[in-house]
Amino acid sequence: MSGEPSTEQQQASLSSGRHLVEILDARDGRVDEYRNLNNQLARNAMEGDRYFLAEGFVTIDRVIDSGHRIRSALIAPSRVRRFLSYLDHPAFADVSAYTATDDVIEEIVGLRLGRCILVAADRQPLHDLAEIAATTKRVVVLEGLNDNENVGTIARAARALGVEALVLSPNCTDPYYRRTVRTSMGESLHMPIVRIADDQWPDALDTLHDAGFETWAMTPAADAKNLWQQSVPERVAILLGAEGPGLTEAALAAATTRVAIPISDAVDSLNVAHAAAITFAALQRPT
Repeated sequence: MSGEPSTEQQQASLSSGRHLVEILDARDGRVDEYRNLNNQLARNAMEGDRYFLAEGFVTIDRVIDSGHRIRSALIAPSRVRRFLSYLDHPAFADVSAYTATDDVIEEIVGLRLGRCILVAADRQPLHDLAEIAATTKRVVVLEGLNDNENVGTIARAARALGVEALVLSPNCTDPYYRRTVRTSMGESLHMPIVRIADDQWPDALDTLHDAGFETWAMTPAADAKNLWQQSVPERVAILLGAEGPGLTEAALAAATTRVAIPISDAVDSLNVAHAAAITFAALQRPT
């Protein structure tokens, strides 16, 4: 393994006036923030409520736009030239930026990332439900969703379609998990996020009701009302459950209205992220 930066790295660094630090040994403690990418439990323990990882140039742009403070970066040789322009951005002032060969990066992160572009950034504090209830008109409430890509896709659709905040039950997946942030294309970083405590679910929905929200529990139940026949309330929260089990009976009972998206009898169900996007779009239709 060569101790010298590659020719591409040298030329790109000289043209930028700044450089990345090359990591030669995967055991180097300076890149400990990037380990165990294929183990969500390990990542949750490592990150806690302190930091998260964002992957890809578009997502990094959203990290910058959202005001999350960047801590460090890890860049594959093939991404160095494009990345170097970021080092001139104020968001990267005093940021430690590292590069390594693809083989060393694989040892560090625990999987093959041939075109690795990662940053670590500080998490922002979660929001209070009462604050969100007082300042928004459209929110989405997720119960028990443990698929990171579904949560990310829902967050992206929410941002695109006028939903202002994300409320999570105690057993929802981490909204800052790398795959969630990546699937949302970084849009989740622009949304206020509330995590309901174990002993407050689903009673916390009354905080929304007290602020004038209707809560729509999305369900295929026979007694649910047709989405397209519902008048859109001034303030509404959309409740969505996990793939398969859907919303719990407790959540269904706590909601003001049960609502269904009518679909063909030939199809069993919709993916929860698709159902979310359809519902969000329905909220925007002319009244």
